[in-house]
Amino acid sequence: RGTSKFKIPSHRFLGEIKYPYDREFEGTVTEIRRDAIHSAPIMVVRSDEGRSVMLLAPEGIKVGDTVKITENEVAVGNVLPIGKIPEGYPVYNVEMEPGDGGRLVRAAGSHATIVSHHGDKTVIQLPSGAFKTLSSLCRATIGIPAGGGRGEKPFVKAGKKYHFARARGKVYPLVRGVAMNPVAHPHGGGSHQHVGRPSTVSKNAPPGRKVGCIGARRTGRRK
Repeated sequence: RGTSKFKIPSHRFLGEIKYPYDREFEGTVTEIRRDAIHSAPIMVVRSDEGRSVMLLAPEGIKVGDTVKITENEVAVGNVLPIGKIPEGYPVYNVEMEPGDGGRLVRAAGSHATIVSHHGDKTVIQLPSGAFKTLSSLCRATIGIPAGGGRGEKPFVKAGKKYHFARARGKVYPLVRGVAMNPVAHPHGGGSHQHVGRPSTVSKNAPPGRKVGCIGARRTGRRK
């Protein structure tokens, strides 16, 4: 939307977390860092030639461990084409297209499972339970992203929730329109809290009126 309230604070982020284009890479974990935008910790892997890549850290990894992008060595933290990973193994940061750097299953504690191989295609089961068929050349990291269980500890204080949201460029707290005054929101005002007009609005509504269910095909519970 252009205003500072909705701008992503990219200056706080470590950088792009994706696989390098090389099919072969070997390095040592030199550092494990926290990133504002990622729920899982980030490991910095440095090769003997001095190149560094940042990858999502798996559970159990530590500084000094060796991480490889390879075609055949199955070990926690290594990156392989999913066609070369045995069935039943947990994986994360899965590519949707070969070479895109990893787009699926990146949250802390989540993992997909290799289900079956069919020629040049591999079936994986996502954390949602859905099955997805991908090219066997798509790469993934073996293991489970570190930081699982982060949602079990309550925020307790609104201030902690505020700082959590602010680090990610999210708007918090978000006040309901019906709780506002009529000058502040189309749903505001009245002797009791109610919308007072259709909550569905056109996609072409002007700014200020374009609140509620925008361009909705239907509202309410699906029957």
